[in-house]
Amino acid sequence: MYVSRQSWAVRRTAEAGSSWPGADAMTHMSGETSHAALIRVVASSRDRAAFAALFSHYAPRIKSFLQRRGADAATAEELAQEALLAVWRKAAQFDPGRATAAAWIFAIARNLHIDCQRRARRAAPAPDPTDDPPPLVSADDVLAADQRARRLHDAIAALPAEQSEALRLAYFDERSHSEVETALAIPLGTVKSRLRLAMARLRAALEEDK
Repeated sequence: MYVSRQSWAVRRTAEAGSSWPGADAMTHMSGETSHAALIRVVASSRDRAAFAALFSHYAPRIKSFLQRRGADAATAEELAQEALLAVWRKAAQFDPGRATAAAWIFAIARNLHIDCQRRARRAAPAPDPTDDPPPLVSADDVLAADQRARRLHDAIAALPAEQSEALRLAYFDERSHSEVETALAIPLGTVKSRLRLAMARLRAALEEDK
């Protein structure tokens, strides 16, 4: 993984940090001033020792900062590395006139954490309504549904044969009116008329049983 390789490189350069030509001069600067200077050195010459100094100072602090914002330890460590790598890549964008080194670096870390939270929310699966338990059905509801089904069956059986056949094709076989017309070899108007009469008879029969 790139972050891991970069961390190994940072450790190696940190061990050799005392050989960096500007290291002695930095020790005489205030912390904030020296960090801003280190960022400028990274921007101008891609100096690995300067970057290692920034990394060793800010990485643990960013990790603690992100954990206080709710990130778990592993995520906080990964985001801290990403933040410092962004400092390496974007060092030329740092403007000490607009923000201190610490404010700029922690803003990068905070934005990475916000992006991470947004990705996590988008990746979270939406609740599946099919996972909900089916509603409980009372014995009375089951009995009533069974009685309605029997009344409907009896009403269909009492229909004239031509209406029953048209009803079966249109509603049970799910054929279009034109397909029923072809199957029964009758005009489309006759199909519609038979279906209309059949539905009227069924409604009347079911209303009588209420």
